[in-house]
Amino acid sequence: MATTGTRQQPTPERFFNSINAYEQTEAMKAALELEIFTAIAEGNTTAATIAKRCGAAERGARTLCDFLTIHGFLTKEGAQYALAAHSALFAGTLERENPDWVKFAQAMMPLMHMPAETMAAELRKGGEAHKVLDIAAGHGIFGISAAKQNPAAHIYAADWKNVLEVASKNARAMGVADRYHLLPGSAFETDFGRGYDLALITNFLHHFDPPTCITFMRKVYAALKPGGRAAIAELVPNPDRVTPPTAAAFSMMMLATTPAGDAYTFADLEAISKGAGFARVELAPPEIGLDRLVIAYR
Repeated sequence: MATTGTRQQPTPERFFNSINAYEQTEAMKAALELEIFTAIAEGNTTAATIAKRCGAAERGARTLCDFLTIHGFLTKEGAQYALAAHSALFAGTLERENPDWVKFAQAMMPLMHMPAETMAAELRKGGEAHKVLDIAAGHGIFGISAAKQNPAAHIYAADWKNVLEVASKNARAMGVADRYHLLPGSAFETDFGRGYDLALITNFLHHFDPPTCITFMRKVYAALKPGGRAAIAELVPNPDRVTPPTAAAFSMMMLATTPAGDAYTFADLEAISKGAGFARVELAPPEIGLDRLVIAYR
């Protein structure tokens, strides 16, 4: 049987793009340092005006903005640049990479605001929570969103003392300070207490190997009351571990930056949770930003 069309010939394009993938990271770093996104948001939309605003050479500004357009961070009409929709929402909130967990928490909070609201709304469908544990709270937005969805809930945020200062400030700014309590220290050593309806474990388990995760989840299990839920938000690859691309590729980051962490599939997280004593584990429908929500029931 004859086929229509022509067969695409192999090219080195995929390898070329992979070898030069670092250019995207460096371009983003340069754009943030020069405040390219801020400049465009302020109304500087040509290479010349962007260059002037950012103190850069016009040729460099044009090349950088074209590169960001190629990769979907900007749009271009004629000689005019504009922020792509996701850049308009997120790029202005990014801060330069810094090893300090306090600055990390400050930078991540705006990025996590919408995912936190989505997660809180989904969890609210399972019933109102009155006592919520927010583990590795960081910026605090996941616990704060739970507080806003559950008006009677008290939130207990666990993290390092200096990081909790960020969460506490955000809780005050968002009107839930009277229901926001701090549990400073290591999540593995701090006494969480008992009687929680809900425990939030957001982007935490991927730092550790499965045995460590099981040990930690046993601690969470003990802190929950009967019928309580552990809400796990993680980048969750499919069973093939190569899709979806962002979640699957996250395992490479964990290989490079942690002693034994990984990007866990739903089956992995289910096994970890059941190994800690949880009776039932579900994958919730909505996407939580880049994450998926896994709910383990005590």
